[in-house]
Amino acid sequence: MAPSLAQAFRRRWWMAITAIIENLLFSAVLLGWGSLLIMLKNEGFYSHLCIENVTDDTNVTSEEGGDWRSCVEQEEVLNLGFTIGSFLLSAATLPLGILMDRYGPRPLRLIGSSCFAASCAMIATAAHNPAVLSGLIFLAVSFNGFGGICLTFTSLTLPNMFGNVRSTVLSLMIGSYASSAVTFPGVKLIYDFGVSFRVIMWIWAGMACTVFINCFLNWPAESFPAPEDIRYTRKKGKLSGLVMEDKRTGDRYVAQVSVMEEMMGPKQTEPEEKDSQTATHGSVPFCHSVCSPIFLWSIITMAMTQLRLIFFMGAMNKMLEFMVTHGNPNPSEELQKEVEEQVGFYSSIFGSMQLLCLLTCPLIGYIMDWRLKECEEENANARTVKSQSDPPTRDRKTQKVTNAMRAFIFTNLLLVTFGIISLIDNLPLQLVSFVLHTIVRGFIHSCCGGLYAAVYPANHFGTLTGMQSMISAAFALLQQPLFILMVGHLDGDPYWINLALLIFSLAGFLLPGYLFYHRKNLVRTKAEYDRLAAIQSNKDSAPLTQSDSGTARHQTKGHVANAYSPNGHTV
Repeated sequence: MAPSLAQAFRRRWWMAITAIIENLLFSAVLLGWGSLLIMLKNEGFYSHLCIENVTDDTNVTSEEGGDWRSCVEQEEVLNLGFTIGSFLLSAATLPLGILMDRYGPRPLRLIGSSCFAASCAMIATAAHNPAVLSGLIFLAVSFNGFGGICLTFTSLTLPNMFGNVRSTVLSLMIGSYASSAVTFPGVKLIYDFGVSFRVIMWIWAGMACTVFINCFLNWPAESFPAPEDIRYTRKKGKLSGLVMEDKRTGDRYVAQVSVMEEMMGPKQTEPEEKDSQTATHGSVPFCHSVCSPIFLWSIITMAMTQLRLIFFMGAMNKMLEFMVTHGNPNPSEELQKEVEEQVGFYSSIFGSMQLLCLLTCPLIGYIMDWRLKECEEENANARTVKSQSDPPTRDRKTQKVTNAMRAFIFTNLLLVTFGIISLIDNLPLQLVSFVLHTIVRGFIHSCCGGLYAAVYPANHFGTLTGMQSMISAAFALLQQPLFILMVGHLDGDPYWINLALLIFSLAGFLLPGYLFYHRKNLVRTKAEYDRLAAIQSNKDSAPLTQSDSGTARHQTKGHVANAYSPNGHTV
């Protein structure tokens, strides 16, 4: 039996902590592809391609007493698997958003954990006889990517239960998703200690089953309401009472609202509130949101950033290899051994650095939440008439757009710096690029999510996010032909591709440029609205003042007439 929203609210900290851990271990683990690639090559996945197509770049590795060949053809096929898995990791968000709006996060999270467990089981099965079952890796990474994004996407609605710190909790969820790339480097560390690859995969599949159990016991069947919804907290019920405190019932009515809210449970809402929410949501058509310049510019920015980040993760091992060999087509045995050691070492460091996302993502959440507590409420029904002596308050929507603009500028500066460092042929310096890559990957999704929440209706958020992710994932498929171009025509030299991507990444500044223009329009509109409201307030108060003065004069004359009789005696 699924728990109610009220029960889920009481368990929100347990759900948040376990969701962060589950994101770390089961969400976007495929992004740690560099370490998984080494293990797959050691286990002999698609090594038969190197026997059928012997090239000058063919190497021989040994694992558990068996000799496995590795070559460019093998890396191209395995990189295609990474391309498919990473595509599903982002493209599935659009159908998931539609399904989650209809059925809630619970069934999708159950399906996602099941798919992840199945992917680990398939990898373990294929490793038993890679010469015959190597093809299962494509199905396995597809299930891995789909299951991971199910867990990630459903956890992004959980911060709705945390009020004013929603963006901070959301950044922790995204940070744990981005940090999950550390999982495969951790698995490789265990693998290097001599633990069987198949045993590791079977244990991992069993751990994924615990995610299924936790979701079955603690996640509600309904979607989590937004903080302004009063369905599952007593505090929100008192807020509704405060809005109506000018009525004659006074404090007694406020107490009744609080008790009723606690007794009615999660699904009861005020009919008037439902009507107002429906009217608000239906006021902006979805096609208007899709065709808006902000959404179109955000697609360009996210597609460019996604391609930049995904290409680096997929081609990182070959880039590191080129820096060690300096393009030598016939390396000696000593140089080949050095390549293997350096690539393994730097891949492990890159994977370990993914934990930085958990430390840095709250920073972008803090930027997105900057000064929001000083802003006036967006809900017109909750506004009270301010006197002239009240200090001026910030407009919440304008502040959100300002915060998103600053966040995008900061993130794009880091991305350009990362691109410049990637052009430098210096292996130790790439540690700085690892750090910047990790930070940008965690920041960019928080920036985009905060922007959509600021400028679009709440009922458009999931579909817009899914559409943006699907388009970005489709654009990121270009990383496969870019990888083939690098290892083929360019002989492993990534310089020209990195230079082209650096120039392309400058387009990311177009979105904050338009946000600056949009913010000026919001400020101008708000000033005009306040001016018209002040004029209307003065017009409404003038008749009341005249009426009050007229009433006072009439009462004074009446008192004089009643106090004295016509003959001058007091009545």
